[in-house]
Amino acid sequence: MALKATIFKAQLQIADIDRNVYLDHAVTIARHPSENDERMMMRLLALALNIPADDHNGQLDLGKGLSDVDEPDLAHADLTGRILHWIELGQPDDKRLQRASSKSDEVTVYSYANSTPVWWAGIENKLGRLGKVAVWQIPADQSQELSRLAERSMRWQVTVQDGTCYVNTGKDTVEITPRLLRARAG
Repeated sequence: MALKATIFKAQLQIADIDRNVYLDHAVTIARHPSENDERMMMRLLALALNIPADDHNGQLDLGKGLSDVDEPDLAHADLTGRILHWIELGQPDDKRLQRASSKSDEVTVYSYANSTPVWWAGIENKLGRLGKVAVWQIPADQSQELSRLAERSMRWQVTVQDGTCYVNTGKDTVEITPRLLRARAG
């Protein structure tokens, strides 16, 4: 018998001062049996960091995660279904990023493992012609600290200011400072 996904619910109050985005957002996360808390929480963080101010041009949704390897971890699709923003977590290879680039207007990668510098050294030169791709590094200690906030029902206050993200649960606060490894061209 196959294991079923575990359902998590999160209420996000987002105040992204850097992007001028202020909203409340409810999300249900189906965590694949092989997905750990750190990866799931990184999906939730990526949602908070990229959610559009409104849904006039579609919305940003969590993908099926590890259940479907051909889908992005998060995708912002417009009302016609065209993918505007493809978001990957972890350390995808250059072929996956090339495919993502051909299927969307922009691609963002959030790498959060201790091995990010090794992965980045091996892939950086292969991304030369992929101008749509931005790559961010979340320090591993910060992503691990975020994973400790995982609960079946979560309430987050997310504040982003001057490139730093503060996630507050009412009991704990985690500070996350993403580091830009590669900006989009143009």
